[in-house]
Amino acid sequence: MKENVLKDKSFAFAVRVFKLAQYLCSEKNELIMSKQLLRSGTSIGALYREAEHAESKADFVHKLAIAQKECNETLYWLELLYETGYLSRNMQDSIYKDGVEVLKLLTAIIKTTKSKMRN
Repeated sequence: MKENVLKDKSFAFAVRVFKLAQYLCSEKNELIMSKQLLRSGTSIGALYREAEHAESKADFVHKLAIAQKECNETLYWLELLYETGYLSRNMQDSIYKDGVEVLKLLTAIIKTTKSKMRN
């Protein structure tokens, strides 16, 4: 079976986001931002899974573009959690780098697919 880097990385990122949200709720008693982080961070992989069965190339790009926006929103929540003192620099850096990697993969796939659609 062919390896699917985005599928694997978005799922692993969702697991990390889930565990971070659990930590924020139980250890830091932070319920609002952690819920937003959980929603946006886990939807990235779900949207990619939806895109795998898109009805057209345009639908595929559209679903990935939504995943791209969710990924960017997740990075925002991670930045905010750091700036408000809920995450240490080390905690934020580690998961943030994973999120940026997923965002770059999404962006590259969108660009490549759009380019192929034009040709």
